[in-house]
Amino acid sequence: MTTRFATLAAALLLSTAAFAQPVEGGRANVIIQPEPPGLMLGVVQNGPTQMVAGNIYESLLRYDTALEPMPQLAKSWEMSDDGLTYTFKLHDNVKWHDGEPFTSADVVFSADVFLRETNPRLRASLEHVETITAPDDETVVFKLKQPFGPFIGIFEVGTMPMVPKHIYEGTDFAANEANNTPIGTGPFKFKEWVKGSHILLTKNEDYYEEGKPYLDEIYWHVIPDAAARSVAYETGVVDILPGGSIENFDVGRISEMENTCVTDKGWEFFGPLSWLWLNNREGPTADVRFRRAVMYAMDREFAKDALWNGLGKVARSPVSSSTRFFTDDVTDYSYDPDKAKALLTEMGYDGTPVRLLPLPYGETWQRWAEAVKQNLEEVGITVEIVSTDVAGWNQKVSEWDYDIAFTYLYQYGDPALGVARTYVSSNIAKGSPWNNVEGYENAEVDDLFAKAAVAVGKDARQGLYTKVQQKLVDDVPVAWLLELGFPTIYRCNVKDLVTTGIGVNDGFKDAYIEK
Repeated sequence: MTTRFATLAAALLLSTAAFAQPVEGGRANVIIQPEPPGLMLGVVQNGPTQMVAGNIYESLLRYDTALEPMPQLAKSWEMSDDGLTYTFKLHDNVKWHDGEPFTSADVVFSADVFLRETNPRLRASLEHVETITAPDDETVVFKLKQPFGPFIGIFEVGTMPMVPKHIYEGTDFAANEANNTPIGTGPFKFKEWVKGSHILLTKNEDYYEEGKPYLDEIYWHVIPDAAARSVAYETGVVDILPGGSIENFDVGRISEMENTCVTDKGWEFFGPLSWLWLNNREGPTADVRFRRAVMYAMDREFAKDALWNGLGKVARSPVSSSTRFFTDDVTDYSYDPDKAKALLTEMGYDGTPVRLLPLPYGETWQRWAEAVKQNLEEVGITVEIVSTDVAGWNQKVSEWDYDIAFTYLYQYGDPALGVARTYVSSNIAKGSPWNNVEGYENAEVDDLFAKAAVAVGKDARQGLYTKVQQKLVDDVPVAWLLELGFPTIYRCNVKDLVTTGIGVNDGFKDAYIEK
């Protein structure tokens, strides 16, 4: 009897192991919402762009859900004892999608030339880097000016995508025609983009990781209507709904469908935090009393429960509670219309209208803008909603042509990587919707962020980041809203879709469809 059960158990284990083997072939049908403004990840950093292009481009490392680094284009790396030198060994035989070899020269060009110009978030981190050199074709050395604890966290594909030197060197990066047909080293190649319809990526047959990817294609469906996106999943047209694909009020119903799985993993690295940009330069929003009034006027608990289906948390500070060095020892801006009215009276607000720019990412965001408008008007603030498409939103925010504007940004696990960029005065520059767009300037805050980035030890960094959070919450350079919750919904026979801290943004390399 014992032998019989042992034999049966062994057979079951073999069967399970065989059943769990990745299956090659097939197409992943995925929603992308909204349609990206572009796919050249080194130039455009919108969320939808990162989601699609993160499977075309790669960086040196990936990160697991605990934010620990894993190999990608770099097969190994080491740090010197003094914390100043990081040496990366690259995979050999890596090719760009056009067949040209990928070498360390591409890394130096990408990080030290291209991205210093185009990526304000990375540029802030690279201020800590003294030199980037390539001793040979398969080695890259980053030498720092001083120890910088978060440094090993800057090599995520959306932050430091590798771009081909042979295509971009000596060109106008933003205007290069190659931006329309992106070329990376990733597991999938760009095939076609029919605007308003779909984006098709196909398997990179020359990918350097043997056996991967398993899928033949990723077909990103562009479906502008929110109800139609839900119907597309219900009728089997699409199989994967990344976070934010459908309106929050549909999440519960869709999640209960047969052969449907849901995960909230894959956002650990991002820690998405939403807020209102408040123009600190001119108009009523330039007065800190007005900005505090906005905070008190908003019913953020209502927004979380009624508009976000209970997903996420009300934001307490500029640092998400899932990000290192968060503190809730800050001023509390719980919903209090009377405090808002008192502040507006104190400043002598005369009813001057303010322009409110919604985020053009779907009906939930539009409803949120309407709720904020109602909250603000209830305390006496005159609001005009100015709606745009994604490109228009990018332009208006980049050119500071707004009074109040919705956004959400990623935090990348550490305040030095994803938080400081929004508030330090050195990151004020027209042309980007992801830097210090509000125009906030405070020398004390600049100094605290600078010291915290290079401080030695968690306790020292926590003390400095606590001080800077307290200062920022009192100054209200932006109006913090919610720590966003984004569930990924997919057919249960889609396996290994979310295997890293950025989820579907680089997950299709590992994904397969179980037959």
